Amino acid sequence: MRSYNPDLTPPWKRSTPAPEVPAEPDLVVEEVSTGFCGAVIRCEKTAEGPTVTLEDRFGKHRVFPLVERGFLLEGRVVTLVRPSASGPARPARTASGSVAVPGARARVARAGRIYVEGRHDAELVEKVWGDDLRVEGVVVEYLEGVDDLRSVVAEFGPAPGARLGVLVDHLVPGSKESGIAAQVTGPDVLVVGHPYIDVWEAVKPSAVAIPAWPSVPRGEDWKTGVCRALGWPENTGAAWQHILSRVHSYRDLEPALLGSVERLIDFVTEPVA
Repeated sequence: MRSYNPDLTPPWKRSTPAPEVPAEPDLVVEEVSTGFCGAVIRCEKTAEGPTVTLEDRFGKHRVFPLVERGFLLEGRVVTLVRPSASGPARPARTASGSVAVPGARARVARAGRIYVEGRHDAELVEKVWGDDLRVEGVVVEYLEGVDDLRSVVAEFGPAPGARLGVLVDHLVPGSKESGIAAQVTGPDVLVVGHPYIDVWEAVKPSAVAIPAWPSVPRGEDWKTGVCRALGWPENTGAAWQHILSRVHSYRDLEPALLGSVERLIDFVTEPVA
């Protein structure tokens, strides 16, 4: 006797079942209706049903219901579900939030480079993006200052296969740094920066357990003034090591710095057309 499928929906109108994926912390997904992309922070059970909280690269949080076919994972539609207590181990992440590549060897260095103004800036970039940079073969070099940036760029000689990115402190309209940066142009060089007087300010105050970075009177050395206002010993080297030790991932940094560094990495690693 022939059996019949009780589902009379035409085959072309049936939804393809989406795989169920546990919403493990740090899993990066995109919500299909809004396009919001972020890492899973937590899952919660509410009166309306289970929800997931995502955090994007700038630290913004959004809460979404765990609905069928509600998210994209690496371009594929999936159904997120609450993880079980004994669920599979989640993929490891680098400090920048990227998926870690276990056992990956450092790539042979590219001809392109990223120059970073200031030793502290270079140390911070290395701590958060170091793993990513080694996989991509990008070398970061310390730039003592930007007063002679035109000559530095000319000596490097940016070209399609050897792009140069430069990260500058206090790059705001009307500043000395903005005037210098405006003199450096070309398709194979990119100068970006952050609005802070010093990269210390790019570390979120909450990471350092202070309410805010203090204001320092004009004309006073900013780092020394910060130490004095916070009651720290006036040893700026020791103060920076304390600050750096409190940075564990991109979540401890302000969005203005995150966006600038990511732009530089994308720029120098863009395939040559």
